Amino acid sequence: MDRKSYNNEYMNIHSHKYEKIFESDEGFPLGDENALQLAELFTSLSDPSRLRILSVLLRGEKNVQQISQIVVMSHSAVSHQLRGLRQMRIVRTRKQGRMVFYSLDDDHVKELFLLGLDHVCHE
Repeated sequence: MDRKSYNNEYMNIHSHKYEKIFESDEGFPLGDENALQLAELFTSLSDPSRLRILSVLLRGEKNVQQISQIVVMSHSAVSHQLRGLRQMRIVRTRKQGRMVFYSLDDDHVKELFLLGLDHVCHE
């Protein structure tokens, strides 16, 4: 399934969650706390290095060394970016012995990434 078909299918399946909000005469009722959390989420996704790291993790979990080799960044720079992504619950960790593996926290992260990419690639 290509990205566009995936995005259309996702929106068809999940749009029912928000139908009542969009049909309201009062508009989209985004409260202060949710607005702040959403702004922080988008801020954490606004760095090109972080997006490159996430693009690697779309294919599955990796450790810092593997990520740094793929994105051609130092281990410390990758670790620094991963720390911020972990604090925002965008990535999660799994320890195996002394090795720490990173993966996307859930499918929402993948969907956000792919929808954003689809938007910027849209002609």
